[in-house]
Amino acid sequence: MNIEKYTERARGFIQSAQSLAMREGHQQFSPLHILKVLLDDSEGLAGGLIDRAGGNSRAMLKATEDALNKLPKVSGSGAGQVYLAPELARAFDAAEKAADKAGDSFVTVERLLLGLTLEKDSGAGSILRKGGVTPQNLNAAIESLRKGRTADSATAENAYDALKKYARDLTQAARDGKLDPVIGRDEEIRRTIQVLSRRTKNNPVLIGEPGVGKTAIVEGLALRILNGDVPETLKDKKLLVLDMGALIAGAKYRGEFEERLKAVLQEVTSAEGSIILFIDEMHTLIGAGKADGAMDASNLLKPALARGELHCIGATTLDEYRKHVEKDAALARRFQPIFVSEPSVEDTISILR
Repeated sequence: MNIEKYTERARGFIQSAQSLAMREGHQQFSPLHILKVLLDDSEGLAGGLIDRAGGNSRAMLKATEDALNKLPKVSGSGAGQVYLAPELARAFDAAEKAADKAGDSFVTVERLLLGLTLEKDSGAGSILRKGGVTPQNLNAAIESLRKGRTADSATAENAYDALKKYARDLTQAARDGKLDPVIGRDEEIRRTIQVLSRRTKNNPVLIGEPGVGKTAIVEGLALRILNGDVPETLKDKKLLVLDMGALIAGAKYRGEFEERLKAVLQEVTSAEGSIILFIDEMHTLIGAGKADGAMDASNLLKPALARGELHCIGATTLDEYRKHVEKDAALARRFQPIFVSEPSVEDTISILR
């Protein structure tokens, strides 16, 4: 087993499982310990895969805990010494072979789970098999999650379900009644719809001072999409807001931010035009990632915009637009500026009412 071949999350689970074995006074570090920490994961990656593969992750967690409670405990001078169980060594080997076969550079959490499933003679393998999870079903669930991506970095799992992690569905928020009605922005919403409906240069960028209501215009558009008050080309579209805070937060390794953004763009592309992405404070995205010498985010956006795979709405201030977007001709020609002024006195009174 080469621990360097495992992703950071997979390594973290292996260390947690080893600590669990020591804490419980078990002499052998077994597949059951790995399965327990995988099923305990708050993000639910392994549990979600088990459920997708036809199993019941909650029932399996209970069965795993029961099996661990039955293991003999060591006390006295032998306590604290943990040996790698042969079946776990075989499970690691199976996970590494599965990763190599799939063209992965790193062994991810889901390959680790697959390794446990392939080691049928272990306690964990038995629980998975009895729960209806087969290697074939699990592989299908992994492919569905991966969407054709290979694990080529130690943070590969960050790319899974990227839109759920790094974007918020405004059309769903409108459906749930979480958006307030928009007053006095009919002209700007109409212009935004007009730009979005064009064949080329169909990415509007809302330009206005902070607080004038740029985000409200996009919320108004979400409400119109929900009500069907848009041209045929925009009906049934999903309007998602990119969460820049979540995208940048914790991206401490070189290229990690770019990897997350690539994953978001890949999911938008695979949706085949059904998603419109709203990038608020667009200037923060342009230049993000530059600090560590990596490619900045605008260079990731340009090819997707040029091919028409990315349909987006930007929002920024006039100063920031001139400073960051206008200077980059390749980026500027993909966007159509829409200037947003302060609401009129009459509209302000209507808003206050």
